[in-house]
Amino acid sequence: QVQLVESGGGLVQAGRSLRLSCAASGNIFSLFAMGWYRQAPGEQRDMVARITQGGSTSYASSVSGRFTISRDNAKNTMYLQMNSLKPEDTAIYYCNTDPATRTYWGQGTQVTVSS
Repeated sequence: QVQLVESGGGLVQAGRSLRLSCAASGNIFSLFAMGWYRQAPGEQRDMVARITQGGSTSYASSVSGRFTISRDNAKNTMYLQMNSLKPEDTAIYYCNTDPATRTYWGQGTQVTVSS
C-alpha cells in the first residue's frame, strides 16, 4: 500500500516562500500524474498544481506564476515551491494522484500565511 507523507508547511509572512515535500513509499510518480491539493477551513479540497508522468505541469489560476511543482523520481519525492505567498494561500496542503486515490490521502501539511 502506497503512503504519501507531506511536510514543509509552517507559519510565514505574506510575500515569503515555502517548499513543501511529498514523500512516497513506492515508485508511483512515473506511473501516475500527481497533484498538490489544498483545503482551507470551510472550503472544498481543490487541486492547485499537477505534474504528468512525462513532467508536464499545470496550475490553478490562483497560484500560476507563484508556485512550481516538481519531482525527483530517484527519491520518490515531489515538491511544491511556493513563492510570494498570500494570506489566501492559508490551507492544509496534500499530495495525491490525479485523479485522487481515496486511500492515498495523508495528513497533509498546514500552511499559514499572515498578513
